[in-house]
Amino acid sequence: MSLFHRFCTVFPLLILVLALAACGTGRTPWKPQQPGADTGTSVYGGTGVSTFPAGPAGTPGAAGQVKVAILLPLSGQHAGVGQSMLQAAQLAVFDLGYDNFELMPRDTGGTPSGAAQAASSALTDGAQLILGPLFAEEVRAVKSAARGVNVIAFSTDWTLAGGNTYIMGFLPFEQVERIADYAAAKGIKRAAVVSNADQYGTTVAKEFEENAAAKGIAITRGLSDPSAYDAVFIPAGGQDLGNILKRVPQGTAQKLGTGLWDDARLAASPAMNGAWFAAPSPSARAGFEGRYHSTYGAAPVRIATLAYDATALAVALARSGYTKNGRPAFDAASLTSASGFAGVDGILRFTKGNLAERGMAVLGFQGGRIVELDPAPKVFSR
Repeated sequence: MSLFHRFCTVFPLLILVLALAACGTGRTPWKPQQPGADTGTSVYGGTGVSTFPAGPAGTPGAAGQVKVAILLPLSGQHAGVGQSMLQAAQLAVFDLGYDNFELMPRDTGGTPSGAAQAASSALTDGAQLILGPLFAEEVRAVKSAARGVNVIAFSTDWTLAGGNTYIMGFLPFEQVERIADYAAAKGIKRAAVVSNADQYGTTVAKEFEENAAAKGIAITRGLSDPSAYDAVFIPAGGQDLGNILKRVPQGTAQKLGTGLWDDARLAASPAMNGAWFAAPSPSARAGFEGRYHSTYGAAPVRIATLAYDATALAVALARSGYTKNGRPAFDAASLTSASGFAGVDGILRFTKGNLAERGMAVLGFQGGRIVELDPAPKVFSR
């Protein structure tokens, strides 16, 4: 099974997380997002942590040390991906510079049994929060193994959210809403929808139809008469997109898509020139990518931002102080703050259903490159 499909059993791989703004100290700003505030302007403020005696798994360690585990495939078929994500996480710890924070890497080997063993090892060593794992089947194994400790998983399988498990990956729903809003604002009145018959395709197509209809866009599933629609929504990427494009008449209809199109290789396709899609702003993560390259001498894998953001969030919450029960602020109330946080890929917050919600930009393909057509919001409006 490919990395793409293992990362998301239900939804294909999308992407995540934090803005590296230039500071005099070289630190990375990660801060809680406040209504009306700009992003990327100051380091998260917080109080020092108290000293607690050593305790069982899930309680503070000696001398107030905050222990956070990160579960990644550091060996096996996907070791390269895991190593890149680990380096991104380590960069976040350095950037935020909190001495009482200990990042505890654990190797899952890319398997459910390895992930369960990694979680058990981390809990035995006092982990108070778990970041990862990466693949949906691994998350399922860790979800039951990590009772009593919250998990911020890197999967996009939203069916795993709930209880102690928060899903960090990008979901298509906010992308669909964003592209439907933008299309309506640009005068699109009739849209055809064409998708694969799998769960992702059918679910996202239905979501677009509902959002578009609410904006006054009439929906059709037929492609044979190009005069019957002025836009085509295609929730697919990679080879699936190529196969669908063969069925789409190359007329004047505006092509609309999701973050699956956030791929520079698609920009080189003449068939995609002028297409619109919703995804995180590439300019927002440029600082992280540059800093990573200057530190490690190589480009990060695209999903390394997941590890950076999750780790930065953990450090920020740890610095913010302790909850009433004497634990670091990794509780549900802290993780689901309505105002959210400013991340590399834009604003981020977890919903009450434990799903990541983000602000999306509208991007397009022009002249062989990806351009930003409409910027992502800087605050959550509701």
